Amino acid sequence: MKLGIVGLPNVGKSTLFNSLTQSGAESANYPFCTIDPNIGIVAVPDERLNILTKLYNSEKTTPAVIEFVDIAGLVKGASKGEGLGNKFLSHIREVDAIVHVVRCFEDTNIVHVDNSVNPLRDIETINLELIFSDLEVIEKRLSKTIKAAKADKTLQKEADILNILKQGLEDGKLARNIDFSSEDDLIFAQSLNLLTMKPVLYASNVSEEDISDDGKNNKYVQQVKELAKEEGSEVFVVCAKIEEEMAELDFEEKKMFLSDLGTEQSGLDRLISASYKLLGLISYLTAGEKETRAWTIKEGTKAPQAAGKIHSDFERGFIRAEVTAYDDLIRLGGYNKAKEQGLVRSEGKDYIVKDGDVILFRFNV
Repeated sequence: MKLGIVGLPNVGKSTLFNSLTQSGAESANYPFCTIDPNIGIVAVPDERLNILTKLYNSEKTTPAVIEFVDIAGLVKGASKGEGLGNKFLSHIREVDAIVHVVRCFEDTNIVHVDNSVNPLRDIETINLELIFSDLEVIEKRLSKTIKAAKADKTLQKEADILNILKQGLEDGKLARNIDFSSEDDLIFAQSLNLLTMKPVLYASNVSEEDISDDGKNNKYVQQVKELAKEEGSEVFVVCAKIEEEMAELDFEEKKMFLSDLGTEQSGLDRLISASYKLLGLISYLTAGEKETRAWTIKEGTKAPQAAGKIHSDFERGFIRAEVTAYDDLIRLGGYNKAKEQGLVRSEGKDYIVKDGDVILFRFNV
């Protein structure tokens, strides 16, 4: 999973990125200090892996990972070359979803580019730049398609869909909110890799005082949540300043720190939970003496395709999946005992993998 972190200058974007990835992207109280995208790989925390590793005495533990791309701060006119111009846009096109960091705190020591805190205005500023950029892509594609359709009439359908997108974007709609007449039309629109088609996760960056109640009494957070509900987006509340302070602590110290703050989840936990929900992702597990590992798949994935995440041969030569629920495996203390109790199921090609399934795939190529 690859997530692009965007936001206006000085909203806490790079501070949050640094804290989540501990990869040391420069951050400072001025715009554009993050000139090139910074990339960080983060392991998805999953306590189940540690427990399975001990149970199987595994030599190696491999968690699922998320790749974060920290994009330079945007300003009005970015799509036309203002600030860092179009440079950031190409990097966003490569991600699965956009994490939009929104400033939801007051602090006279940190300058806002528009001189006031207004998350809805900030969101609109970035959305407009994404819309303008998508319009440019659509107009170029439409021009070529119309010319080609004169010789190949089958391309007229594509031109019609492009026109629907163009009209919607010109009306200020995000591509993901535009209605299409059929599933095929939507699939074609999604294939264009438009920025405003990507799912968005809003990170409401709050003060230290607002993190304990998850921003319930913060009017800015509530505004962002209402907007996200209308869009079908996800929101998580984070304090980048706290995440920065926690970055150097070990696991036990972090637990105590969070407990003192009146919360159990770190910013990374909140982000991962919200992003998995947004993208419809789950994890299944494999375990043995050599390795215990988490595999990320789309919810609703069938067993052969889940096996294909490990290796294409597993999918091609799929015979069956031997499935044990994680809770059953741990409760009974191992695979053999679970099998004795009839809790290891033999599943075929139509089995839909569930979160927490511990699977041994049988295949023959």
